[in-house]
Amino acid sequence: MKVLCKREQLRDALAVVNGVIPVKSTRPAIENVCLVASDEMVEFVGTDLEVAVRYRLEEVKVEEPGTVLIPARVAADFVRDLAGETVVLETKGDICSITSGKDHCELVTIDPDEFPVVPRFVEKGAIPVQAGGFTRLVQRTAFAAAREQGRYAMHGILTLIEDDTLKLVATDGRRLAVAFSPIDAKGSGPRRAIVPTKGMQLFCRVMDDALETVKLDFDDNQICLKTRNAEIFARLIDGEFPRYNAVIPTETENLLEADAELFSQKLRLVSNVTSADTRAVRLSFSKDGVEITGRSAGCGEATAQLEAQFKGKPSEIAFNPDYLIDGLKNCENEHVKLEFNERTSPGKFTLGENYVYVVMPITVES
Repeated sequence: MKVLCKREQLRDALAVVNGVIPVKSTRPAIENVCLVASDEMVEFVGTDLEVAVRYRLEEVKVEEPGTVLIPARVAADFVRDLAGETVVLETKGDICSITSGKDHCELVTIDPDEFPVVPRFVEKGAIPVQAGGFTRLVQRTAFAAAREQGRYAMHGILTLIEDDTLKLVATDGRRLAVAFSPIDAKGSGPRRAIVPTKGMQLFCRVMDDALETVKLDFDDNQICLKTRNAEIFARLIDGEFPRYNAVIPTETENLLEADAELFSQKLRLVSNVTSADTRAVRLSFSKDGVEITGRSAGCGEATAQLEAQFKGKPSEIAFNPDYLIDGLKNCENEHVKLEFNERTSPGKFTLGENYVYVVMPITVES
C-alpha cells in the first residue's frame, strides 16, 4: 500500500477513530487502526467491539491499494506533531512507514485478518436527520447519563422516534434530561433504543457541517449513522430504561423565572463553600426572588441573593449545585423556569423549547 495524504486531514481521521479504539484490550488487534486504500479513497476503521467507525478520506492519492493494521495511538501521536503538508503512508512487508519531509517513522503491522469485521451502512429504511439538530439533542441530554457503576441501561441515551419526532432521554437516577425535535420520519414506524453515550458523542464528532442531512437507522442490535465522510455503528444497550415520564412533574404549585446566566453565577459563588460530603445548596423562595445558601463544617457558609419572579408560597428546596450548573450551561433561553411542589419533590427546569431537565432534591439539616 502507498498513499499520499494531506497532513491535517490525516490527523483528523486518526483522531476520530482513536475516539473508539481502546488503549488496552484482551484482543490486541483492536488496539490498531485498519487502513483500507482503494482507488482514490482511504478508509480508517476502528472499533472497541461496542462502537465502530469507518472514516473516509477522498482527497488522497493512492499509488498502491492495500490494507494495513497499525498501532492507532502511536500513529496518531506521530502524525499530530508532523510539520510537513503532505504525508506518505507506505507498507513494505510487515512495516508501515509514515513520512513527511525529513520526518520518518516505521511501525510494525499485524495481519489485517485478525481485525473484526465492521459492517457497512444499509441505506434502505434509514431516516434523514439534520446534523445540527441531532448534535443539539445529544448535547442537551448526554451530560445527564450515568457514569458510575449501577443500572446498565442508564449508561446510555434512550432514543425514540415516533410521530415524526426524535426524542432523547438521559438519566443517572438523580437527574433527568429530555429533549425532542421534529424530523421527517414518514414511512418509518416507531423506534426505541438505548444507545451508548460514547456512540452518541462519536456521532456528533463526525458531523462537521450543521446543515448536512445525515442518515440514521437502528434495529434490535445496533444503531447506525451515516455522514458524508463517516459511518458509525453502536451496539445497543440491552436493559429496561426507567419510566422517565413518571418523574416529570405535570402540575406544580411554585414557579421561579430567573436570568439563567445570573442564576448559574450565584450557584457557583455559593457552592465554593460546600464540600464533597455536603455538596448541597438551599434555595429559599419569596416574592422578592430566591436566597441561595451553602455551608460546610470545614469551610463555613455563603449566601447569595437572586432577584427573580416567583409565584407560589414561601418555600425552600435543596439541590446538588453541580447538577443545576450542568443544566444551566445548556440553557438555550435567556431565562430559566424552575417548577416544584414541595421540598421533597423534584424540580423541573425548562431550559429551552422542547427541553426539560428534572433534578431530585436533597434533604439537608436546617
